[in-house]
Amino acid sequence: METEVKLTKLASCAGCGAKIGAGTLARMLEGFRTHSDSRLIVGYDKSDDASVYVLDKNTALIQTTDFFPPIVDDPFLYGRIAAVNAMSDVYAMGGEPKLALNILCAAETMSEEAIREILRGGYDAAYEAGAIITGGHTIRGAEPIYGLAVSGFVHPQKVLTNSNAQPGDVLILTKPLGIGILTTAAKAELADKEILNKIYAQMAALNKTARDIMVTYPVHSCTDITGFSLLGHGFEMAQGSNCTLHITVDEVPYHPEALEFASMGLVPAGAYRNRKYAGPGVKLCREISLAMQDILYDPQTSGGLLFSLPEKEAQACLRELQDQIPHAAIVGYVTEREEAFLCLH
Repeated sequence: METEVKLTKLASCAGCGAKIGAGTLARMLEGFRTHSDSRLIVGYDKSDDASVYVLDKNTALIQTTDFFPPIVDDPFLYGRIAAVNAMSDVYAMGGEPKLALNILCAAETMSEEAIREILRGGYDAAYEAGAIITGGHTIRGAEPIYGLAVSGFVHPQKVLTNSNAQPGDVLILTKPLGIGILTTAAKAELADKEILNKIYAQMAALNKTARDIMVTYPVHSCTDITGFSLLGHGFEMAQGSNCTLHITVDEVPYHPEALEFASMGLVPAGAYRNRKYAGPGVKLCREISLAMQDILYDPQTSGGLLFSLPEKEAQACLRELQDQIPHAAIVGYVTEREEAFLCLH
């Protein structure tokens, strides 16, 4: 639907590109007093996608929240993408989202109809995921912001974290990169409708199918690729696992149009924050163009899952994924810790 005011014009940053840098966030949280609890098996100290608290021997609670400014002008699509992005953290932990709360800040210039459509988009995504939105909180403010606080469930023995990759594992990525660059180009009115429709559909797609297939294999580690980019999230996986991730750059799926815009310098600020954070842990093992590096550092909104599993299982898993998610690809492998946490080949 058309809105009186374009939503993206009301926001200074788009989508997950608005995230505070990972390095900055870690410094800000350092030294806080926190309670310890043996049932909390994943907390914020692990830089993981969500917290996990064991309720009983068969059930663990996953909690997460995610919200951001508009990345598209259509309010329904914005609401859906933001909700899909928030629920993705639960899928990355191997769980299923079940309950959610709306988080909404509406700009003063927004109509009631636009606000309703944002919320409808969120409810639409939650319904498809099998989750229930049970309430939330809404305020007025300078910029629109929408997302969800999500609770999900998983068996305590089947929790996936971003810190358990094993030497000998293969890495699979389920969605192509380039979202941040392309939405930056869209804000400058340089991206054509065909590519925008393609990336909008990608961002609006749940990671449910990828999760449902992934958990039938002996996956060791998983994260979803969002604002910290493939290399930022990969860096956290490598650090947490005390391994080195080798990325085969030519195998990484990305939108070709993003490479062209990156070559023109249309790169979101978040990519530079991601480079500053993860760059010291990255080794270039061959010459890689600056534009391609920008894609690898590009902040993604509602990106795919990156997970590691034994090499002997990887091809079967990939075939099953590609039957429903054509862009899924093997993008690298894991070794014992080397000098760098990430090696680009």
